[in-house]
Amino acid sequence: MVSGLPWPAGIVLGVTSYVAVRYGVGWCVATFGGSVGQTLDGTLADSTYAPIAWLLLGACWLAALISFLDERRRRHLRGMQSGVGVLSTMDWREFEMLVSEAFRRQGYSVREIGLSDGDGGVDLILHKDGMMTLVQCRQWRTKLVDVKWVREMYGLLVHHHADVVKIIAIGSYTDDAQRFVHGKPIELINGNTLLSMLRDIRAPASARTL
Repeated sequence: MVSGLPWPAGIVLGVTSYVAVRYGVGWCVATFGGSVGQTLDGTLADSTYAPIAWLLLGACWLAALISFLDERRRRHLRGMQSGVGVLSTMDWREFEMLVSEAFRRQGYSVREIGLSDGDGGVDLILHKDGMMTLVQCRQWRTKLVDVKWVREMYGLLVHHHADVVKIIAIGSYTDDAQRFVHGKPIELINGNTLLSMLRDIRAPASARTL
């Protein structure tokens, strides 16, 4: 989707689409359509091409606005104090965005799934070095993550032919859950580990390089 692109790309894409449809299509019809094409071009230029061109321009610029607001929201989240108390007060969308940004800073290509695709528990899909990782975010404040959720994610790993599963929770995991993942490509990330990841994404680039 265009909203997933950087917002300047959405603006450029909108202008390009407008020019291509408003003038490019008409030029092709007039140039290669012979006399009939020239007649149709003059008739249809304003009645057909223009509305479509404006529609594409508006759609692309709306997507660019969404991308801009999303990027600004991510910057705000990165600058927040990332204590467990603050993480627990975020809504699920903010929490997921913050986690996805942490993985992007680690070099992953991140696809945000959330609740939109009927994912059955997958919130993020990560790609890096030819490997696919499924991520589930559990923003529970006090509840331990039970082995039931871990088993479900293992089933999704097999179903999607993924390589690794990462389950992220503010709290921790039951003993049964920790025993279940032994020897399996499943990583249980608790609140302390998550805070370390978030501290890294707030650090200046020069500090991370050093």
